[in-house]
Order: sequence, then C-alpha cells, then structure tokens
Amino acid sequence: MGEVLEITRPKTRAKKRLAVKLEDLPLGQILPGDCIEAMRSLPDASVDAVFADPPYNLQLGGDLNRPDGSHVDAVTDHWDQFDSFAIYDQFTRDWLTEARRVLKPDGSLWVIGSYHNIFRVGAILQDLGFWILNDIVWRKSNPMPNFRGTRFTNAHETLIWASQGEKAKYHFNYRAMKTLNDELQMRSDWVIPICAGQERLKQDDGHKAHPTQKPEALLYRVLLATTEAGDVVLDPFFGTGTTGAVAKRLGRHWIGCEREKAYRDVAMKRIDKELPLDESALKTMQSRKSAPRVAFGALVEAGFLKPGTELFDKKRRWCATVRADGSISCGKQSGSIHGVGKDLQEAPSCNGWTFWHLEHEGKIEPLDTLRQLYLLAVED
Repeated sequence: MGEVLEITRPKTRAKKRLAVKLEDLPLGQILPGDCIEAMRSLPDASVDAVFADPPYNLQLGGDLNRPDGSHVDAVTDHWDQFDSFAIYDQFTRDWLTEARRVLKPDGSLWVIGSYHNIFRVGAILQDLGFWILNDIVWRKSNPMPNFRGTRFTNAHETLIWASQGEKAKYHFNYRAMKTLNDELQMRSDWVIPICAGQERLKQDDGHKAHPTQKPEALLYRVLLATTEAGDVVLDPFFGTGTTGAVAKRLGRHWIGCEREKAYRDVAMKRIDKELPLDESALKTMQSRKSAPRVAFGALVEAGFLKPGTELFDKKRRWCATVRADGSISCGKQSGSIHGVGKDLQEAPSCNGWTFWHLEHEGKIEPLDTLRQLYLLAVED
C-alpha cells in the first residue's frame, strides 16, 4: 500500500482525504522533454501547487549592448522565441490546461512574468476558469539598468496567484506571512534582490547557468504562503531548480519539467546539496509598532539566518529557536522576535533586534548586526 496524501487545512476547513498515492507520482524528479507532454503523464488532481516561470517571449531584436559597447547577457535562447503572439498564446493555453487538470481543487497556481507576457497569460488563465486572488509585484532592489536610456528602468516583475475558480477553496498561511513581515500584514509588493553573488549559478566558463534564475527568497515566500510541509509542488519550467531546492528545504515534495539537459544537470546537482530543515524549525505560526526597515523574516528567506538557529539574550537567560516563517520559539512562547522578548521579560515592549543575540563568525553579536549586513547586500 502506498502512502495516501492527507492534507490538513485550517480549522474552518475540514480535513480532506484525497486518493492520490505518493508512490504514483515522480516526486523529486525532473521530467525531460516538452512540459505539456510531461504534465500529461501526471494523474488528475495530484499536486497542491503549481509554480510556473514560463518563457517571457521577450521579442528581442538583435544583441543588447551597454553604452561602452560591452555585451549584455540577456535572454536570447531559442526556448524564449515564438514566431507570433498567436503561437505563444496557444502554447500558454496548452500548458495552463494541463496545469489546471493536475492541480487539486483547493490548489494554488502561481505564474511569474514580465510586461512582455504576463497580461496575455493572465487573460488566458481567466478564460480557462482560474480565479485571480492577487497580483504580486516583485520589486527588484537591484535591477538591471536601462542601458539605452530610452525607457524607464524595468525594476519589477509580476506574479499572479490564482485558485481553481471563484468559489474554489485555497490555502493561505496568513499568520505565517504576517510573522514573516514583523507582525504586519504581508503586502502585495515584495522587495527582494535579483539573484546574484554566490546564489547565481555559473557554468564552467563563468557565464550564467540560466539567464532568468529566480532568487530563492522569492520561492521561499511563495511556498511558505500557500503550501504545507508534505505538499506536492509542480514546476513546469524548472530551469536550474530554484523551486526544487526551496521545496526540499521546506519539506515539500517537488516535480519538475525541463527540456534542456544542461539545466536539468545543474538543477539536480544543486538540489542534491540542499538539506531539509528540522521538523521543529518548519513549524509556523497558526494564530494569533512600527515596521523596521527590514523584516526579520526577510533575513530568514534570504538565507542570512537559517531556521533552527539558536538565539539568546545577552545574559543567556533565555534561548529561542528561529522557525521557517520568521517566528521564534522559546519554551511555550512563540511569535515575533519582539513579541517573545517582551513576554519573557514581562515588559511593555521589546526591540528584538538588540535583545536577541547569536554566534556570528565566532563572536556574540546582536541580531541587528545581521540586519545591517543584509542591508549592505541589498544595496549592492
């Protein structure tokens, strides 16, 4: 007998048992070839979430150069080239149709795109019966400049979050998102740096392994918001495996589709190195001022602070554990860095950035030190 997926939703929703066996799914595998054909091999209503980063159909005409004549490493790959809008639209309709079929009735669809394609994708997914819950603006803190000086700097991309229909149920970890954002409601504009530095995967010759690699912090927030540990996440355009790496870290199952062998090879090497978080660190807030410049959760999702890290006050009276959604736990107390610190001291307020400390590079440092390092990285 295979394991039967059981998904527990919030108290307002009854437990739902679905007759989908994990052994029937290609979990932890990248399906080669065309994504539409690959998705057709999956059972109906078998995945909890779909995250799609489809070709943007940029319609670039010729090479792009900087004012000094140097070449810009833009998206010129064959997989992003379509002969007409009609052909691109049909491709979009086909993969969205398959995504809708394999998605569970209460599952979530996420699609990311630029102004080149996101409006066409949005119209088609509405035509197919999806219901848009939010459009998220990913505002890049370090975007590529407009080298020709002929337009505004394109500093954002758009994500569409949709359910299976207007009346469909869907999963949203509201409390986890609020905790991640230092006890403020998470907004629909997300300021996250583009993929750079050590996170940017490189080929042996030093060039980018993939031109549109997404930052792990972006996928971290998406998966934490709309999936639970044990859920199955499908990425039809897997690329170099950001979705798989983050899913593994957060205790989610993943399935990828990718036709380019070079990307598949890079993705598997990357994911094989990823370690899942400890179960206790995966627990997120289920219920329950002024916002600082940086939310504590931003450090967690950006990888500056790993879930499971131990925090302590300067006198080491209390010790707390960082959790995946940016909350911390100390004995029976759990919540934000500020709230837990306040409750432990029985004080009217607490600045968690200065109250909590950690061992950093062999020294005992307040959390604020890590926040300043994060700010420097974002500014760079």
